[in-house]
Amino acid sequence: MLFRASAKTVAVMALDGSLFLHLTDQFAHMHGYRPGTSEIRSWERSLPVLAAALNDAGLGDVEMMLEYALPLNSKRADVVLAGVHPVTGEPSYVVVELKQWSQAEPDEDDPALCRIDAYTHPVLNPIEQVRRYCEYLVNFNGAVAEHPGRVSGVAFLHNATEFGVSGLRAVELDERGQLFTGERRGEFIDHLRARLSDQHPGVRADDELQAGRTVPSKQLMSVAAQEVREREQFVLLDEQQVAYRMVLNAVRRAQRSDHKEVVVITGGPGTGKSVIALSLLGELYRQGVPALHATGSQSFTKTMRKVAGIRKREVQELFKYFNSFMTTEKNTLDVLICDEAHRIRETSANRYTPAAHRTGKRQIEELIDVARVPVFLLDEHQVVRPGEMGTVREIKAAAAAKGLECRVVPLESQFRCGGSDAYLRWVHAMLGVTDEKPEQWTPDGLMHIEVADSPEELERIIRTEALAGASARLVAGYCWPWTKPIGKERRLEADVRIGDWHRPWNTDSDAICENGAPPSKIWSVHEKGLEQIGCVYTAQGLEWDWCGVILGEDMVRRDGRWVFRRGKERKDPESGVKRVAVPGSFDPKVKAGSVDEQEFARLVRHAYHVLTTRASRATVLYSTDEETRSYLKDMVGGLQVHGLRPTWENLPEEARVPHLSRPRRGRRSRRRRQSAGPQSPDPRLF
Repeated sequence: MLFRASAKTVAVMALDGSLFLHLTDQFAHMHGYRPGTSEIRSWERSLPVLAAALNDAGLGDVEMMLEYALPLNSKRADVVLAGVHPVTGEPSYVVVELKQWSQAEPDEDDPALCRIDAYTHPVLNPIEQVRRYCEYLVNFNGAVAEHPGRVSGVAFLHNATEFGVSGLRAVELDERGQLFTGERRGEFIDHLRARLSDQHPGVRADDELQAGRTVPSKQLMSVAAQEVREREQFVLLDEQQVAYRMVLNAVRRAQRSDHKEVVVITGGPGTGKSVIALSLLGELYRQGVPALHATGSQSFTKTMRKVAGIRKREVQELFKYFNSFMTTEKNTLDVLICDEAHRIRETSANRYTPAAHRTGKRQIEELIDVARVPVFLLDEHQVVRPGEMGTVREIKAAAAAKGLECRVVPLESQFRCGGSDAYLRWVHAMLGVTDEKPEQWTPDGLMHIEVADSPEELERIIRTEALAGASARLVAGYCWPWTKPIGKERRLEADVRIGDWHRPWNTDSDAICENGAPPSKIWSVHEKGLEQIGCVYTAQGLEWDWCGVILGEDMVRRDGRWVFRRGKERKDPESGVKRVAVPGSFDPKVKAGSVDEQEFARLVRHAYHVLTTRASRATVLYSTDEETRSYLKDMVGGLQVHGLRPTWENLPEEARVPHLSRPRRGRRSRRRRQSAGPQSPDPRLF
C-alpha cells in the first residue's frame, strides 16, 4: 500500500498537489523505480473524483487505502475503502477499481473481456477485475477470511457515459462486481452509503485489515480439497505413500508442540513428486491446514494452475512462485510445498525487485522461514540454469543453521518413461550424467526408443501419434536464437532451422499469437502446441506419451566423448533477424562468460536429461550432427516396436501419415501387431 488516509485528508492533499508527490516518492521507495506517466496521470485524474464522491456522501471519515497490495501477489487494487457497515456495525470494505475510460465494449468472444481504443488486445472487464480482487482478498487475508460478506467491489468509470460502456454489464453482477459511470454518480454515492456508515470513522477497520494474517481461508480449503483431492486420480504407492505420510506426521507434530521441521523428498523424473505434492495439498486443505504450493518455474506453475484448478480460479491461487515470500512473516503458513525445488536460486531478488523487498536473505531461508513444515521435492539432475542450488546438501545445511531437523525421503520407483528404470539408467549413461558405462539399449517392452534420420521424419512420427490420440510434443536443445513475436499479428519467427525444415519456438508470452499459437503457460496441453518447438524451460516438470527430442550442436559426439559448444549469432543485414553464425548453445542463461566450461557441460547434460525423460511411452531422438546421430543409432540398436506403437496400426488408412520412409527392422507379424491392441495413455501430466 502506498498511502492511507481519510477521504477528507485525501481530498485536501489532492487539491494542493501534495498527494501525488507523496505517492510518487512512496512508489519509487517501494519498487526501486519511478512510476510511469500513465500511472501518475491516473492518480491525478481518478483519486480526486473518488475522494469528492465520498465527501459528498458524507463519508469523509472513511479510510482510503491507495494502491493496496494483494497478499502474496504483485497486483494492487486502486483503492480499498475501510469503514463500518451502517446496518451490522461490523467492519466493511469496498474494493474500488478506477478507470478513466470514456467507452468500452465487451469482446465478441468473451464478455469477461473487453476492448478499448487504447489497447490492441482485449483486457479484463473491470467488473471481473474487481470481483477477482475481492475474492483474492477474502481468500488470503485472515481479517476477512471468516467474514467474506464484509468485502464488496465496484468499478467506477468516472469519465464514461452509460451508452459508452453499457455492454460491459453483460457479465453477471453481484456484491463483489458492480459498475458505475460518471452519469450514475448519484447511484454510486447511494451504493457507498449502503455499505459504509457516515457515523463512524474507518481507522479501526483499516487497522484490522492491515493486521490480518496472510492465510488461505477455510472456504478455499474446502474448494481445494474437492478439486484436488476428491477427484481421486492419484494413487500413491510404496515410498510415495511413505513420503506422503511423513509430511502429514510432521504437520501433526508441528500442531501439537509448536514444532518446526524440514522434509526433503528426492527422486528422478516420474517418481511421482508432483503427484505427492498435489495429494498433500488436497489432504491438508481437507483437514483445514493452511498450505500453499510453490515452484520456480513459470511454465510448470501455470500448467499446474490450469490442470489442478481447471474449474476453480480460487484453487489456481494456491500455486505460487519461490520468490513470492520475500516479505512474508515467519511461519505464516503451516505447510509450504516446494515442488521442482532444484530450481531454488541464491536469492529471490532481481533487478526489478523494489528496494524495500531486498531483505538480503537467501531464497532457501525465505522458503524455510515462511512455514512450520517446509517440504522440498527435487531431482538434483534437473538443475539446468546457473545459480540453481536446490540440492539435499544445501537444504540440510540451511536447516541445520536454524537448528531444525531435516528428514530426507528418497523415491526410487518412477512412473514416467513407462515405468522403465532401465530406460532412465540408459539415458543417464548415454548422456554421461552418471559415470556408468553406456551400453546399447536392450528393449524391455516398457519404453520405446528410435532415432530419426531427419527432422521431417521426426515430425511425421510424432504427428502420427498425436493424430491417433496420443499426447505428443517436439522439444529441442536451446541451440537457436529465440525471436519474440513480431508485429501486431504477433507472428512467430521460425527460429529452429535445420536445412529446409524450420519451426518456431513456443511463444514466450501469455497471449495467443499468429495462427492460434497458444501462450507459453498452456503450450504443453493446447491442441496447437505441436506446431511449435518446446525447450527445457517449458518442458521441465511435464510429460507426454510421445516426445520427439532434437539434440543440437551444443552437445556433439567426437572421438568417443561428448563435446560441448557455445554458439554465436549475427543479424541478417536485410531482415534484421538474428541467425546462427557459429552452431552451439544459444541459451541466454548459460551464455558465454556466465559459467565456466565444466559448469556449462553439466547444465547442457542436465537439459537433455530433462528433455529425454518427458515421455511415458516413447522417445524419438534426432541430432543435427551426423556423427552424433550415428552414435545414437549405435546406442539404440535395431528398431523393435514391441507393441509400443499401437496407434499406427489402429489409425484408419486414410488418416495415416506416411512417415515410415525407411525399412523397419525387427517388426513383428501383422497378426501379432494387431493382437497387441491400443494401450491407454497415461492420463497424468506429472
